[in-house]
This record gives sequence, C-alpha cells and structure tokens, in this order.
Amino acid sequence: MTNLILIDCHDLGQHLGCYGWTSVPSPNLDALAAAGVRFRNSFCTAPQCSPSRAALYTGRYPHATGMLGLAHPPFDWRLHPDEVHLALHLQQIGYHTIQVGVQHVTGHDVASVQALGFDHAIPADHAAAIADHVVAFLIQRPSQPFFLNIGFPEPHRDAQGRYRQAPPDASHGVQMPPYLPQSDAARQEFAELQGVIGVMDAAVGRIWAALQDSGLLHDTWLIFTTDHGLAMPRAKCTLYDPGLQTALLMVAPALGLTGGRVYDELISNVDILPTILEMLEAPLPGALQGHSFASLLRGNAYTPRLHLFAEKTFHTAYEPQRGVRTERFKLIWNAEPGIMNVPGDVMRSPIYPALIEEIVVERPPFELYDLIDDPHERVNRVDDPLYAKIFAELRQLLRKWMAETNDPLLVGPIASPFFHRGLRALTEATP
Repeated sequence: MTNLILIDCHDLGQHLGCYGWTSVPSPNLDALAAAGVRFRNSFCTAPQCSPSRAALYTGRYPHATGMLGLAHPPFDWRLHPDEVHLALHLQQIGYHTIQVGVQHVTGHDVASVQALGFDHAIPADHAAAIADHVVAFLIQRPSQPFFLNIGFPEPHRDAQGRYRQAPPDASHGVQMPPYLPQSDAARQEFAELQGVIGVMDAAVGRIWAALQDSGLLHDTWLIFTTDHGLAMPRAKCTLYDPGLQTALLMVAPALGLTGGRVYDELISNVDILPTILEMLEAPLPGALQGHSFASLLRGNAYTPRLHLFAEKTFHTAYEPQRGVRTERFKLIWNAEPGIMNVPGDVMRSPIYPALIEEIVVERPPFELYDLIDDPHERVNRVDDPLYAKIFAELRQLLRKWMAETNDPLLVGPIASPFFHRGLRALTEATP
C-alpha cells in the first residue's frame, strides 16, 4: 500500500516560483513540482479556510457538508455528523492516520481531531515545529501504511494582520500581482509575505529530505496544496480567480507521478478526495460530489471538467455567493445586497486603503466575466447583449448544480450557529 502525505497550508493561492512568481523563495516546492506533477488550473470550492478544507477532505461541497463558515469560535460551524473525512476512509482500510499541525474543520482539541478518523493528533503552530514532528515520525521508518496530514498555518497573516513571522525576503526582487497597487508599501508587504512563504518552503524541504533519507519516498504519495488565494483585497473571500486559484503539486514514484509534467485541465479541490481513494484502490462512496481525475494521472482516457463551482456563505459576516467558471467565462451570483465583506486581516493590510473606493461599492445581483478578454475580472458583461446567451447558459448550470447538491440557499437565507445560539438564549430567558 502506498503511504500518503497531504500537506495543506493557509492563504497561499499559487504564489510560488513554479507558478511563475519568480521572486518567491520556494526552491523546495519548486523542486517538488519538477520531480512530480503540477496542476496549472487548480481551484478551490470556497475562498475561505474551513469551507474549502471541508470540501478537500470530504469530496463534497461546503453547503452539502454543513461547513458554510469558519470552524473556530465564535462562528463554530461543523461538519454534519454523517460526513466522512479522508482520514476515516483510510483508517478503515488499514492506514495509520496522523494529523500534525493545524486543521480547520473541527475544534482544536485532540479529541475533536481524532474523531475525524485520526489515530493521533499532534498540535503545533508554526512550520519549523511541525517539520520537527514529521521528520521524527519519518526517520522511524514506520512499517504500517500511513496517512500523514500536515497543516501549516503559514503564510496566514499574524494577529495584527501582517506578515511578521519571518524577516522580509526581497532577495530576488518583488513581483506584484497586476490586480493590486504597485506602490512601495505594497512591495514591502509582499517582501514580508515572501519571507513567510520561505519559512514554510524550508519546512517542506526538511520533510522531503526525510522521505528520501528514510527510504520511504518511492512508496509515498506526497501532495501539497492550499485552502484558497492570498489574503489580499480581491482575493481571499472573493469568487474572483485570485481567491480561488490554488497550488496543487504531487509526487509519487510508485504511482508514476514524476517527471515535472504540468496538467492544464480544470481541477477543483472537491475532486482530490475521490482521486486519492481511486488511486489507492479504496472504496468510492456514492455520496461523493467531486470528479476523480485518477484516469488523467494514469494516462488513461479522461473526461475533463467543463466547469467548476464555487461558493461563499459566511466568513465573519453573511455574504451568500455562488459561482460557476468555465475555461473562458465566470458567473457570480450575489444573493444579498451589500458591499464586499473584506476579512479583518486583509483590512489591516497597508494595501487595503488604496483599494477602498474600488471595493466599497454596492454589488450587483450578477457578475459575468470574459476571462480571456478580461483576466482580472473588471468588466461586468451581464448587460452586454453579446453575452446574453452565455449569461443564460451559466445561470442554468449554476441553478442545476445548486439543485443537485441540495444547496440550502435555494430555499432561502441561511442562519448561522451564532444566530441559533443567540435565539436559544433569547427564547430560554426567564423573567
């Protein structure tokens, strides 16, 4: 049986050297991509931590799993009791399952993590400490097949909304995304971000080296991904591409995932669990909503995705959105009026003030973008008669997906755990 190591990190998007960001110090992840395979068009189902991870680890969309917002207090969203985490799938077929670092789909206590299907949970809150635990496990050369789930907090912003967990790194300059200001303040913040990415990359390098030194590399499938896009305006917590694009790298000599191949097919992170189960010859539950791309990895006949779906319901406030993306077009449905809800950590960024006038505007019910002519999603084509047919087709696709996956938003507004707690306290109050 092939061992599995699945690494996820926070708020990275595709901000790595191997994705064309040449100023980012990511030599170890770039080497992993060169040794294995990389997915150019990998996207998440939700541009937020917990909902995206719920899809990644259950193979089902956030609204189907119950994880429509953040898992930590005071939000306290949880998976439905009958949802099955990847750890439990693998535990049931004989894998030793270990979670190291952070996770964001349940409580942070060890018992809650083990209830997902982990034999052991090892909390750690920064990349170096996480790598210490992982390396110590690998050098023991475990004989039982294992699933090692590694969660890096980096490069999430710190409690002050900055990237101060490591010194800034502009050793190869600072390459700025075109959708953000090109100011000195922005470049300084991206130098700080690059420094934090470098710390995480070094931890990945230590894990990669331990796999090689222990002789486990050949029989281990190493996957690296992230939850969603950068914690920047018009990225994290939005359905624009910078919020949804995710790094996805794999290397597995025993499975033929080598040689630096790059796949251009559309991939959603809801597809990863069914792919893992199929590649590891584990049972595929009928309730899975992801589309396995195991045939693609094996070089067999493969029917690619023609479209992806994404959603946001709650982050720190209620902002229900649903979206569908094809290779060329994207439709976003903003189900409630209001301005864009920017996460608090992003609001504390020195970049945010320069974009306030652009962001603090009333959102239209629908946004339609031509991603070929308008890759930065600036020109809403909803009222353009040339796009009327596309608009109608995408609305139908979105509505069909929501109906097939029992999206509660089709019934009406969705109440949060915070609301239900308050309502209980109100109704149980005695004079």
